[in-house]
Amino acid sequence: MFLNRLGAVARMLAVLAVAAASAARADSCPKASDDIATDRPDVTNSSIVVPAGSLQNENGVNLTSRDGGRTIDGSNSRWRLGIARCLEILVDLPSYSGRLKSPAVSGFSDVTPAVKWQISPVPGKIDLSITAGVALPTGAADIAGRGAQPYIQLPWSWELHDGWGVSGMFTEFVRPAERTGRHISETTFVIERKLTERVSVFTEYVGDYPDGARPTQLINSGGMYHVTPTQQLDIHVAFGLNRNSPSYIIGVGYSFRVDGLFR
Repeated sequence: MFLNRLGAVARMLAVLAVAAASAARADSCPKASDDIATDRPDVTNSSIVVPAGSLQNENGVNLTSRDGGRTIDGSNSRWRLGIARCLEILVDLPSYSGRLKSPAVSGFSDVTPAVKWQISPVPGKIDLSITAGVALPTGAADIAGRGAQPYIQLPWSWELHDGWGVSGMFTEFVRPAERTGRHISETTFVIERKLTERVSVFTEYVGDYPDGARPTQLINSGGMYHVTPTQQLDIHVAFGLNRNSPSYIIGVGYSFRVDGLFR
């Protein structure tokens, strides 16, 4: 079932990639002169990789209310390194969730390495990347689940006019060690508006659809402020759309990029 789902998603996005690539006149992988593009604060990751020779760190803290319980988690640290043109490696470090109000659990999440390839760098058109990674069983089972959990992800984005843009992401998670919900399909869709050269806002839909269980659905909104071309502050607020979802999530974050490491 997982392979069938993944194949359908891959075929659909392959069509988008071919259409975008046909309009490309020159390779346009990210450069150190470009502004920072992060995978936060929305769930939808950037379709743009880190420039070759650049190291990027993204961090955040969230306050979450769910089923009457309340937790705070951080630092949600993701390190991203551009190792070649249009190619990066990344790792999510373990993040700690602390119980503020019962019922809730405390513990660390897994460490999750991955590789990301930007396969259609076409400014003004559709940008598309593919990410493959695996959550290693280093965290608490009540927080992160059991066993190794591979995933494959396809973030895309499309710049429109007057600062508007749309983006989204398809993800397939596999959790072989779990008794239920061994496959989870996640889909997101974002509408974003660039208000100034430094300030952007967004609204996002996030839906997680596990096999044999009710979905989790969120509306997530927030904004980003570029302190400098290589530093970003962000904030977001999310609200659940059904009983299976968190009541709310409030988060803030800071990200930075260091360029020219391979000179």
